[in-house]
Amino acid sequence: APTGTPVDRTVHISLAGMEAIHLDWQGGAPVPGFSIPPEQVKKFDLTPKVITALLIGLKQRGDVFAMQRAIAEDPDEPLMGVMPGVTLDQLWEVVGQCEKVLLLVSWLVALVGLGGLVAVMLVGLDARRRELAILRAVGARPRTLLTLLALEGVAVTLGGMLAGVALLAGVLPVAAPWVQAHYGIALSGFSLNGDEWVLLGWILFAGCVASLLPGLRAYRIALADGLMPRL
Repeated sequence: APTGTPVDRTVHISLAGMEAIHLDWQGGAPVPGFSIPPEQVKKFDLTPKVITALLIGLKQRGDVFAMQRAIAEDPDEPLMGVMPGVTLDQLWEVVGQCEKVLLLVSWLVALVGLGGLVAVMLVGLDARRRELAILRAVGARPRTLLTLLALEGVAVTLGGMLAGVALLAGVLPVAAPWVQAHYGIALSGFSLNGDEWVLLGWILFAGCVASLLPGLRAYRIALADGLMPRL
C-alpha cells in the first residue's frame, strides 16, 4: 500500500540482483556492444564484493553510541556510523531555515502588493477630485471620505486574500496527485491552520493601515478644495 513518502518511488532488490545488473558494466558504465543474456547470469558468482551502505538495527537503544564509535574506529576499513534520527533532525533544521526564508519572501510580496495598492489609489485621487467634491456637496464630511477610501483599500485587500485562498483551494486537489506521482510527496487536503489564520489576519491589518494613507490624502483634498475641485 502507498505510504505517501519518497519510499513509494524506490525499487528494493537484493545485493545479488545488484551484482547481476552490473556484470556487463565496467568503470561505472555499461560496456558498449556487450550484454550478458539473463539465462547466463546464474553461472556467475553473485556474491557482493563491495557494500557502500547498510542499515543496522539494535535491540538496546543504549548501545547506539558504542556501536557508532566501534564503526568509526574500525582499523580495517574507513567507515562512518550515522544515526538516521540525528541526521534527519539536522535536515529538518535546514528545512526550517528555508521555511523562514520563504515566509520572509511572502511578507515582502505582501508588502509590495500593499505598496502598489497605496500607490494606485494615491495616483487616482487627483482624477477623483470631482467625485470627492460631489460627495461633499451632498453632505459628506471629510471624515466620511477618509472612511470610504480606507474601506475601499480594505475591500481590495480582502478580495486579494479571498482570491489567493480560492486559488490555493482549487489548484491543490489538481496538483496533489501529480506531485505525489513525480516526487513522492503527499500533499494534505486544503485547510488553514492557526498560524495561517494569524498570518491572514496580519495581512488584513496591514491592508487597513495602508488604506489610511489614501484616506488621509482624500481628507486633505476635501478640506482644501471644499465644493470647488481643482482640476
